[in-house]
Amino acid sequence: MRINRVGADISVLSDQLPVPGIGFLPINAFVLLGAEPLVVDTGLSLPDRGFMDALGSVVDPQDVRWIWLTHPDRDHTGSLFDLLEAAPQARLITTFIGAGIMSTERPLPMDRLYLLNPGQSLSLGDRTVTAFRPPLYDSPATVGFYDDRSRACFSSDCFGSPMPTSELADCGDVSDAPRDALRGGQLLWATLDSPWVHNVDQDAFRRTIQPLREMDPDVILSTHLPPAPGHTTEFLDLLETAPQSDPFVGPDQHALEEMLAGFEPAAPTPA
Repeated sequence: MRINRVGADISVLSDQLPVPGIGFLPINAFVLLGAEPLVVDTGLSLPDRGFMDALGSVVDPQDVRWIWLTHPDRDHTGSLFDLLEAAPQARLITTFIGAGIMSTERPLPMDRLYLLNPGQSLSLGDRTVTAFRPPLYDSPATVGFYDDRSRACFSSDCFGSPMPTSELADCGDVSDAPRDALRGGQLLWATLDSPWVHNVDQDAFRRTIQPLREMDPDVILSTHLPPAPGHTTEFLDLLETAPQSDPFVGPDQHALEEMLAGFEPAAPTPA
């Protein structure tokens, strides 16, 4: 994992996955340092990703007071129970639905839950975080938040994009990515991750974006995008076009067979 810094109080724990035919998908977790340190999501549910080691290089888990689970998909929950064990003072911020979904895999310690709904706020001592429902999401449990001290918007999956190279997937600033590739990737991700966007009333969808315009964060921090300082207006304008973009159609069986054939080793050359 690579660690990127955003300002003085945010660390990005960057991982990634190659997606054949699409690119390299960033998988980020975050540490918000302050009077009551908060960890946002806990990485991939794959072995040997090094999440706890990376986290420990940023903050002592014993000092973590809060864990924010933006939603209980497997690319957000990988080290959750390891962190709960290593951070005995930490409480897990989620929703009623999020806790219910997690309980189908492994029961959560109910006395360590803190249920926070969109529109509600929580004081972390030196800052206040306010929960909101991102305009795009792939889980009914998704809740992002805005930090009033860093002016950062933690948007969960919303605004994500595969990157054209592995190096860009864990870079420190999304401005390093070619603009056309970024715009195309964000629309691709919008339709792949939230296919329902093609079925919504466009005026109603636009109204879900307006609160973020009023929030006007200095930086957008998405699970699936390098840090994005100074891109808020551009990203929101692009997001409004998502309902009119082309629907994502994944590979079919024929394409899979062609892909697998490409992985097969070449036949040995006759002697």
